Amino acid sequence: MRSARLRRTRRASAVTLVSAMTLTALAACGTSSSDDDGGGTSQQTGSSDASAPLDPKTKVSLTIDCMPPAAKAAELKEWKEDVAEFNKTYPNVTIEGRSTPGQCLEPPRFTAMLKAKSQPDVFYTYFTDLPQVLSENGAEDISAYVSDKTVPGLKDIDPNVLGTLQQDGKLYGLPTSNYTMGLLINRKLFKDAGLDPDSPPKTWEEVRAAAKKIAGLGEGVSGFGEYSAGNTGGWHFTAQMYSLGGDIVDPSGKKAAFNNEVGKQLAKNLHAMRWEDDSMGKTQLLKWGDLQKQIATDKLGMFLAAPDDITYMVQQLGAKYENFGMGPIPGGKNTLAGGNGYMIKKGISPDKVKAGIAWLNFKFTTVGKGQFDWARTKADSLPVGLPQPNFWLNESKTKDDAARVQHATMPVANFKAFMDSPVPGKAEPPKAQEVYKVLDNVMSGLLTNKDADVDKLLSTAETQVNQVLANQ
Repeated sequence: MRSARLRRTRRASAVTLVSAMTLTALAACGTSSSDDDGGGTSQQTGSSDASAPLDPKTKVSLTIDCMPPAAKAAELKEWKEDVAEFNKTYPNVTIEGRSTPGQCLEPPRFTAMLKAKSQPDVFYTYFTDLPQVLSENGAEDISAYVSDKTVPGLKDIDPNVLGTLQQDGKLYGLPTSNYTMGLLINRKLFKDAGLDPDSPPKTWEEVRAAAKKIAGLGEGVSGFGEYSAGNTGGWHFTAQMYSLGGDIVDPSGKKAAFNNEVGKQLAKNLHAMRWEDDSMGKTQLLKWGDLQKQIATDKLGMFLAAPDDITYMVQQLGAKYENFGMGPIPGGKNTLAGGNGYMIKKGISPDKVKAGIAWLNFKFTTVGKGQFDWARTKADSLPVGLPQPNFWLNESKTKDDAARVQHATMPVANFKAFMDSPVPGKAEPPKAQEVYKVLDNVMSGLLTNKDADVDKLLSTAETQVNQVLANQ
């Protein structure tokens, strides 16, 4: 599973969460053509051929991104098992997995790979990467290849998730993971402060009140934590704006949209929590990893996070699953969403495209198989029971949710509030990392300066963000 931290670090571009095209449109696109870009020969495939499943007799070799490294023994074991199982149906498809030490993929390496046209046949991307990939002519339009025959679960994939991999009515990839941000809480501190951990705060007013009580426990405990460095402050400022129904950039994508009453409300609330309530702790200029350490050691009551932060804290920091819970993001208007998937390299042969889709379908988009084989995941001592990734709807969601509960390795009831009140997801703004860098200054100003001028902070940031957007 790719953590929210790693997904966030890729140089982001504008992606609007849109409804996916209808399945009939996916299955009936006229023709699919690809230009020779050095990665293969040109071809033109009729839709009737393209939408048919891969012939099991087809012989191709396929390079695939992000095979787990040896350090992730259980994940690598499962990868190898899935290749063997896949080859029972497609014995003539050779899967050549590529692993990358550390993060897969690091932003500079990803950009260099695209420019050199050296990406694998099936390559890993974050949802925010589509504009960059298309600007380098790097991904195949797979609309004609993806249908209910080649991806039977297609009708049950959340259209908002699938929409992140589409542009101008064309589909360029399939999702493997998704996340939305919510309110992560320390259940022990909630109980110690006389709060109900099964009912996390639903509004920012409730967050403020709960933070006061938790901070009142003393011994260096903070009620609520926020980032303000390394672009993470701007990331969370964005999430809070979304939660209140606001935005960072206007619909044109060319003008800042946070210097308004919503932005001022957000800023004044944080400033009051920090300086009037003293509920956010004295140590500031925090970035990703700092809040996780605090909450894992019972020094922080709550902060905004994605569910897979919990796995990181258990596996890397020695925390226990039962000590955490989640609720929907306070405010509940919208929440910041993200995720990742795979795209197909532009210019490879139609047979390779079909083989790639067949693999992605088996490994990542089939309930009960591949990454969704929860019985195997539990047997391999990997986490089961987190509410995300979960991009399923309808019967697939019912079936997958039941399997997660059946094989859970953690108390799934702790996430009931988060699951029962889903909040619509919105993607990151255009030029996200550059925008976040500017908004870090707003967050750090609020949290390190008792005399911070909210209007000036927002006005200055607005001017700077407008300059960033003008350079697209």
